[in-house]
Amino acid sequence: MTDVQHPVPELMKEGDVVDLLIHQHSLIRDMFDEVEHAAPGTRHEPFRQLVRMLAVHETAEEEIVHPYTRLRVDGGAGVVADRLKEEREAKKMLRTLNAMGPEHPGFMAELDKLRMAVLTHARAEERYEFTRLRAETTAAERRAMALGVRAALAMAPTRPHPGVESMTRNLLLGPPAAIMDRARDLIRQTLRR
Repeated sequence: MTDVQHPVPELMKEGDVVDLLIHQHSLIRDMFDEVEHAAPGTRHEPFRQLVRMLAVHETAEEEIVHPYTRLRVDGGAGVVADRLKEEREAKKMLRTLNAMGPEHPGFMAELDKLRMAVLTHARAEERYEFTRLRAETTAAERRAMALGVRAALAMAPTRPHPGVESMTRNLLLGPPAAIMDRARDLIRQTLRR
């Protein structure tokens, strides 16, 4: 079983934010499989880990990656708006599933819908956002963003919060402003070089 209690150490080797996030997408796909293949009475723990991973992953993207995409990528505001809409819908689905619980008779059907939404979203991020980030930013900028993402992962909420897709709202509900300030400082220092 994938252990995402502490997802940060496993991902420390990823020095580029795009590589880090693509690696997380792969972990998320595997985690959906683990929930699906778990025996009915044992789905609670793999599902809890999936919920946590999705929540921290999206929060980190919303706090670090999407704001950076808006600023640095041509047409980035439109790319991010589309991703945030997808994220909001997936968070609603995840919240419903979480309330339902893995033992509910309709759980697996709803899990399949969530899986399709999340995987479609991940492919769109990789194609429309991550490709552009890699092309329009420097390796140093992406390394700095990876540091910011790791900090956000460590402090992110562990449950979905639909409607909290902005950096400001995430900061108010999640990690302390000091952590984000340090991440932003790293990115700004890299931009000045």
